[in-house]
Amino acid sequence: MKIYPSIQEFTPPAKTVVTLGTFDGVHKGHKVLLQKLAEASAAMGCQSVVLTFFPHPRMVLQQASDVKLLNTMEEKAGLLEAAGVDNLIIHPFSHEFSRLTAEEFVKDILVDKLRVGKIIIGHDHRFGRNRTATTADLIIMGLELGFEVEQISALQVEENNVSSTRIRNALTEGNITLANSYLGYPYFITGTVSTGKQLGRTIGYPTANIAIGQSYKLIPAHGVYAVSSIIHGKIVFGMMNIGTRPTVDGTYQTIEVNFFDFDADIYGAELKINLHTRLRDEHKFESLDALKQQLARDKENTQAFFNSHHV
Repeated sequence: MKIYPSIQEFTPPAKTVVTLGTFDGVHKGHKVLLQKLAEASAAMGCQSVVLTFFPHPRMVLQQASDVKLLNTMEEKAGLLEAAGVDNLIIHPFSHEFSRLTAEEFVKDILVDKLRVGKIIIGHDHRFGRNRTATTADLIIMGLELGFEVEQISALQVEENNVSSTRIRNALTEGNITLANSYLGYPYFITGTVSTGKQLGRTIGYPTANIAIGQSYKLIPAHGVYAVSSIIHGKIVFGMMNIGTRPTVDGTYQTIEVNFFDFDADIYGAELKINLHTRLRDEHKFESLDALKQQLARDKENTQAFFNSHHV
């Protein structure tokens, strides 16, 4: 997959099949659309193009909302590449870009710059200044300017439409199982192993402290999670605590992973941590000994989960 930092950097060799959106999470609904994109590009002998934006439009147009995202751009690019996308354009979103009319966007960008032969869009797609144009408008423009439009219906999961917002809400509430069912894969965080206070080592549960480099990445609700990671080419299981470590009077959020049967030095390594299930809330224990007893139960529950689930 080739990645371009703006629309201006992309020069298509011929007609393209295009889809566009923020694709936050690259969830089950997105996967249906991306599959159609791959099928259409293969059938037409064209390159596929995903046009996405950064910053997220809500970061620019609704700055007070402080929206958190399911993916960093690097994570999203990896997911889109795995879905078979040929070209990814990450265009800088700005107030100026948001003021393009629907006609300007279609003529100047889709037709003139991307040379669109077919566009595939989701069921709720709206575009142009103030998002006033609809699929019906796009179909009419396609007839006039010579490109096809294919609309994908909403994918239903447990009788609810899959959406990035629903996934964000589930994660914020700590419902990792629901979030993962919408995503179609375990939610994950990517971060660098940093040096912590090494308190866990003193009670028999050494932890890797995970530092997240992007402040906009959504961190799920505080609590203890069963997790896995690929380290040195092998899958490693463990339990992760997200929280403020109230038992030792912590004052800021940390992300700490205790990997089972693993003692290699991984300081400075970048890890992808998959979250499979949430074991419990974070609690303040009356003593380190009480915390140690709970961690033993957490480890037992985590191992029982992985023994009963194929990961």
